[in-house]
Amino acid sequence: MKRWMVRIVSPVVGIALLALAGCAPAEDRAPDADAQPGPTRIVVADASSTHHLNLYVAQELGFFEERDLEVEIIKAEDLAASRDAVVSGRADIFWSCPTVAIAAIANGAPLKTIAQVKTPCTSVLLVSEDSPIETYADLDGKSIAGISPTCEAVIAYSKKAREAGAEFNLEKLAGGPAVMALEAGRIDGAILEEPHASIAELKGFRIVLPETAAEIACRTINVRTAFLEDNADAAKRFIEAIDEANALIAEDPVADRIVEIAAQYTGAPEDAIRNGNARLLFTTAIQVEGLSYLADELVALENIRENPGTTMFAEEFRGITWDE
Repeated sequence: MKRWMVRIVSPVVGIALLALAGCAPAEDRAPDADAQPGPTRIVVADASSTHHLNLYVAQELGFFEERDLEVEIIKAEDLAASRDAVVSGRADIFWSCPTVAIAAIANGAPLKTIAQVKTPCTSVLLVSEDSPIETYADLDGKSIAGISPTCEAVIAYSKKAREAGAEFNLEKLAGGPAVMALEAGRIDGAILEEPHASIAELKGFRIVLPETAAEIACRTINVRTAFLEDNADAAKRFIEAIDEANALIAEDPVADRIVEIAAQYTGAPEDAIRNGNARLLFTTAIQVEGLSYLADELVALENIRENPGTTMFAEEFRGITWDE
């Protein structure tokens, strides 16, 4: 940045300088060659979650600002609302369960995936302390809460159960209502993500079959294609900031400032954040094979007609966050 020296000059010298500069109106003068354009503005539609902690850390600690980005985070009711805000042009980027983004892209939405958020999936099955559920076969006929049949964790548990000759009844409940249903004994188990998995665990419920969701990819960062076409470099700097946040979180997932930021943005209890934050392994490297597997499962569920393959990923990020 240039530092300008202010110097008092004599009236004669001042007049001479004015003569040399000319007296043309400001709007007629040539633009300043040293003038810099303002920061690129990026609007992120966000359904707040501890899974999006890297976004909040990057914002709060100035990692976006350091890269000449002006990031605004607007609240969305859920992931579908985040997606819709980006598709409609009211926002530019959103964090998403991979199946939400895959389905939208496969069905023609003007979106591309530019990065992973974290992997593997950390959604787990929680049951009561005295539950008889220990194996996939034990799930047969049981009532299990899950947010949606197309949620990647629900897909994983359903497939494992079928392979064991079992089938459970899915109760479509979001995290908070699922925990309440567990406490009331209305369901046999619940597939929960953080922080609700930790909230249930701290209430005395236990995790079973944790390896299931750990085998599949988790959330993605997705962008409106029109924004990407006009601002590819800014999008890359945005992901650089997320990478910096990821590295900081990895150093100490339960550092006081990290927990404070998570609580500030999500409203989650600090004890649940401290219990579960270390499970959130943030990354920006896209899990190509894992996302393709989920796309195949969506085809099997008749949620989409065909697997979009690598067309779901932004070419601008090939060799940066993904490669075949």
